[in-house]
Amino acid sequence: MRLSELKIGEKAIVVKVLGRGAFRKRIIEMGFVRGQEVVAELNAPLRDPIKFKIMDYEVSLRRSEANLIEVVTNEESQSVEPLVSHGTTADDYTPAHVAELKGKTINIALVGNPNCGKTSLFNVASGANEHVGNYSGVTVDAKAGHFDYKGYRINIFDLPGTYSLSTYTPEELYVRRYLNNEMPDVIVNVVVASNLERNLYLTTELIDMDHSLVIALNMYDELERSGAHLDYKLLGDMIGVPMVPTVSRTGKGIEELFDTVIEVYERRNKSVRHVHVNHGAVIEQGINELKEDLRNSKTALRFSPRYLALKMLEGDKEVYSMLAENDNFDAIKAHSEKLRAEIEDTLHEDIEQAVANEKYGFISGALQETMTQGKQDERNVTRVIDSLVTNRVVGIPIFILLMFLMFEATFVLGAYPMSWIEEGVAALSSWLHGIMPAGPLKDLLIDGILGGVGGVIVFLPNILILYLFISLMEDSGYMARAAFIMDKAMHKMGLHGKSFIPLVMGFGCNVPAIMATRTIESRSSRLITILINPFISCSARLPIYILYIGTFFPRHVGWAFLILYLSGILVAFLTAKLLRRFHFKEDETPFVMELPPYRIPTFKATCRHMWSKAEQYLRKMGGIILVASVAVWALSYYPRPDVEGELTPQQAAEQQAESYMGRLGRAISPIVEPLGFNWKVTIALISGTAAKELVVSTLGVLYAGGDEAPEALSEKLTQPDPVTGHSDFTPLVAASFLIFVSLYVPCIASITAVAKETGSWKWGAFSVVYNTFVAWLCAFMVFQIGSLFV
Repeated sequence: MRLSELKIGEKAIVVKVLGRGAFRKRIIEMGFVRGQEVVAELNAPLRDPIKFKIMDYEVSLRRSEANLIEVVTNEESQSVEPLVSHGTTADDYTPAHVAELKGKTINIALVGNPNCGKTSLFNVASGANEHVGNYSGVTVDAKAGHFDYKGYRINIFDLPGTYSLSTYTPEELYVRRYLNNEMPDVIVNVVVASNLERNLYLTTELIDMDHSLVIALNMYDELERSGAHLDYKLLGDMIGVPMVPTVSRTGKGIEELFDTVIEVYERRNKSVRHVHVNHGAVIEQGINELKEDLRNSKTALRFSPRYLALKMLEGDKEVYSMLAENDNFDAIKAHSEKLRAEIEDTLHEDIEQAVANEKYGFISGALQETMTQGKQDERNVTRVIDSLVTNRVVGIPIFILLMFLMFEATFVLGAYPMSWIEEGVAALSSWLHGIMPAGPLKDLLIDGILGGVGGVIVFLPNILILYLFISLMEDSGYMARAAFIMDKAMHKMGLHGKSFIPLVMGFGCNVPAIMATRTIESRSSRLITILINPFISCSARLPIYILYIGTFFPRHVGWAFLILYLSGILVAFLTAKLLRRFHFKEDETPFVMELPPYRIPTFKATCRHMWSKAEQYLRKMGGIILVASVAVWALSYYPRPDVEGELTPQQAAEQQAESYMGRLGRAISPIVEPLGFNWKVTIALISGTAAKELVVSTLGVLYAGGDEAPEALSEKLTQPDPVTGHSDFTPLVAASFLIFVSLYVPCIASITAVAKETGSWKWGAFSVVYNTFVAWLCAFMVFQIGSLFV
C-alpha cells in the first residue's frame, strides 16, 4: 500500500520510495528508507498535508508525496504469501520482515520496438508461453510474469512494441501511461543490436523521462555475424545507461542482464548517470524556461521537469491533461505555446521534426565513436527473398501456394496420427462395450463421452500441423510481407495492409486476432477489421473441415480447404466494402509497417508455440466439450421408450427423434431445411455457437449408434438412416454444410471480444445476426443451385 492510504494512528514499515530525482533523494535523506517505522499522526484541516512520525521526529508530507512511498502494515503483512521458504513460518511475517521481502521485489517493464525480441526475452526469463511473431502487433496488452533470481523476486511486464512515446498509436499511449502510472523500478529497453540507429530513438525518449534504465542489446549474434564491432561498454557510459548483449532466442546473456538490473535497482552500477540529450540551443533555451515554471508543480514529483517541458513544447495533449491539476496551469500552457511559436519561427520547421533531427543526431554521433560497421550486409538475403515473394507478378501466387501447401499438409500429414488416435478411441469404445452391462452408464461413456470428446480429440495432430505452419510464417518474417503484398487489395476494400495481420491471425483464433486490431490507428478501419474477422476460418473449425472434406471430397483435399478459406476471405472483403460504403467514412490512414529481416525460426520457439495451442485444445476437451457432450447425450437419450434390452437401430433412431433434443431440433429445422439439413445438423450448429469444435462432438454423440463394432464418425455420416433409408449427408449437403459453418455466428468468446473491443454490445449482436444471415444465404445458393445439376 502507499503511505497516503495510512489511517491516522496506524503504523507501517517503509518498503521503497518511488518517484524520481531530487524529490526521491530528499525523501530518502529524511529517513524514509527500507525497514523504518512510520506513524500517521495528524491530518491538516483540509486533509492535506499529513504529519508523520519517523526516527523520533515529525515530518509533514503532501498526499501526492506520500503516495510515492510504498509501505506495509501489520494487517497487510499477514495476507502476504511467502516469497521465500528458508525456514520462515507465518509468525515470522512481521511488517519489518515483509518490508524486507518486498524491498527485494523488482518490478521490470520491457520496452522496445516491434520485432526487437521483447516477448522472446519475457518467455525465456519468466517461463511463460506468450507467442512470438516476427511482425508488429503481437503484444497488444501488458503480459505479466515473475521468477526468483539471486534472492530477488522479479516481476516482469512485457509491454506492447512501440517506436516512440508519442500519442499517435494506441501502443504508444498505452506504454507511456503504464510507465507513468505504474512507475516500474527498472525499465529494460530491448533494442535490436544490428539496427541501433533506429532502435535508440525510443531510448532517447526514455532517457528524457529519467527512469532507471538498462538496455538489452538483443540479437547480438546478428551484429557479430555482420562483421560489425560495438564498444557497448563505452556507449553505455556515454549515454548513462548500462548495456548488456543478449540473444533471447537461446537465453545467452539473460543472467548478465538481470545481474545488471539488480545493480541498477540497488544503485551500484557505475555507468548510470542522467544525461541530457541536447536538442540544440534554440529548443534547449525553451526547455530551460519551461523547467523553471514546472519545477514546483505536483506532476514534477513523478516526472522529470525537463521531459514535461519538452512534451509541452511539442504540444502533447496527454502532458497537458497531466498538468491540468496545477493552479498555474493556464499560465504555463500559454508560456509553452508562446515559446513553441517562437522556436518554430526561428528554426523554420515544426518542433517535432526539429526534436527528431536532434535525437537522431545524438544517436549518430554516439555510434560513430563506438561502432565499426561490418563489411557484410546482413540484409542482402532479405532483399533477395523480398525480390521474389513481394514481386508484383508472383507475390500473390506464392502466397496462395503457401496457403494451399499448409492446408494440404495439415490433412495429408495429419491423417496418419489422426487415424492412430481414431483407432485407439474405437478400440477403447469396443472394449468398454464388451465389459460393461447395458444401461445408461455404458451409453454415457461410449456414446456421450467417447462419441463426443473422442470425436474431436482425433484432430489434435491436424491442429498442431496448422499451427506449425502459421508459427513458421510468423517467426520467419513472411507474414509482414503478406500484409505488404495485400495492401492494394485491402485498400480496395476500404482498409489498409495493417488490417491484414489480424485477419491472418484469425486462421489460428479469432479472439486474439480481434484484440490485435488495437494496433490499427484509424478507428473506422479497426471497427471494420473487427467485424469481418469472424469470417476468417479459425482452427476451431478445422476438425469440421477435416471430417467432411476427408469423407466427401478425399480426392480434392487441398483445393477444398483453399476454397473454404478463400470463401470466408471473399465474404469478409465484400462486407468491409459494404461497411465502408454505407456506414463508415472514407479512411486514408497511411500504411506504415516495418518489414523485418528474415530470421530462421528456432526449434524451441516453434515447439513452445505448438505445445501452447495443444494445451489449450486439450483443456477445451476436458472442459466445455466434455460438459456439452454429456449435456447433448442426456437430452438426446431421454425420455427412453419402455423397451427391454438394447434398442434396435430403428428403435434407437425413433427414440432419438422423440428425445428432448430431437424435439428441439425438429422445431427449428424448417429454417435450415432449404439448405439440406436435418434436425441433427440443426442441433450440432446450435451447439457450435459455444465453441466450433462442439459441432463435431455433437454429431459424434447424435450419430454414435452404440453398436458392438463402432465405426469412425466419417463412416457413420455416410450410412443410411434406419428410418428414411438414405444418408443424411451427400457431397452436396456436405458442401452446403461446410459453407454455412465457415460463415455463421461466431463463438461466444469471439462475440464477447467483438463487444469488448468495439465498446458496444450492438456490434456483437450485429455479428450474430449478419454472419448467420450471410451463411444461410450462401449455403442456400450452394444447395439450391447444386440441386439443379446433381
